Amino acid sequence: MRAAVRQGLGFPYECNVGSCGNCKFELLEGEIEHLRKDPPGWSERDLQRKRYLGCQAKPLTDCKIKLNLRDHYKSHFAPAKTVGTLTAIEDITHDIREFRFRLAAPKPFLPGQYGLIAAAGVEGARAYSMCNVTTSGEEWHFQIRRVPNGACTGALFDNLKTGETVGLDGPYGMAYLREDAPRDIVLLGGGSGLSPMVSLARAATASPKLAGQQIHFFYGGRTSRDLFNETLLSTLPGYGARLHYHPAISMPEADPSWTGKVGFVHDYAKELLGEKLRDCEIYFAGPPMMAQAITKMIVEYKTPPAQVHFDQFF
Repeated sequence: MRAAVRQGLGFPYECNVGSCGNCKFELLEGEIEHLRKDPPGWSERDLQRKRYLGCQAKPLTDCKIKLNLRDHYKSHFAPAKTVGTLTAIEDITHDIREFRFRLAAPKPFLPGQYGLIAAAGVEGARAYSMCNVTTSGEEWHFQIRRVPNGACTGALFDNLKTGETVGLDGPYGMAYLREDAPRDIVLLGGGSGLSPMVSLARAATASPKLAGQQIHFFYGGRTSRDLFNETLLSTLPGYGARLHYHPAISMPEADPSWTGKVGFVHDYAKELLGEKLRDCEIYFAGPPMMAQAITKMIVEYKTPPAQVHFDQFF
């Protein structure tokens, strides 16, 4: 799949790590092996039908495959492998840190896209969204949430030091900013979904094409310690006038000092925007339960699918 995308082909994909199953193809001739031996997005039934995951398939011989290519998946910037040197680390919340890398071979990306990080001692690369905005592509910044017992986040948080390097591959992803969309913007994030929403907010507030659009940034956590400092957004142009931050927590019993909104981000969006959600450009990222709830909300308000953008790589 990645080889195809590098060559400008519209090979369908989303997660890039074997979880979603959207990159399945049928093997007609040849032999392949999976990089992940038991990926979540693949089953014994797929094997019986000679269906494999494009993001995990390593050809062992010349192969002939069958799938439907789609222009939607053609990359604006062809992905490439390079090396990133860690230049800085910053704590964003108690379990989210921003890792900033300078690339050996600069590669631009669209706001909201993601890259693959290959850390030393960790088998396989992991997908993380960039949080910065760049035209040169000299630096990629990632706001990454530490996953309990996570091999890659453990390596990044515990072992990686300034000046050391990781492998980078990208950019990937379809949930990038649509600057030509003439609608107000709704950003919905939670947990590990912070990074792409920050990139989108930074780009949208700086875009002359979107100068007339309102931007609503909803972000949720269990308690207030899961929320980021408002200064992450308050320094952006138009904050409070056209960029609005709506934080919420879902476990007020564990945070009695919290005086803000209580509930889930999708319910907060429904309460604040209601029927207007049908006419908005919606971007979201976060844990699976949150993504499922937002998907139901979108169906409830009949928001056209073309106005909804997310990458399923949780």
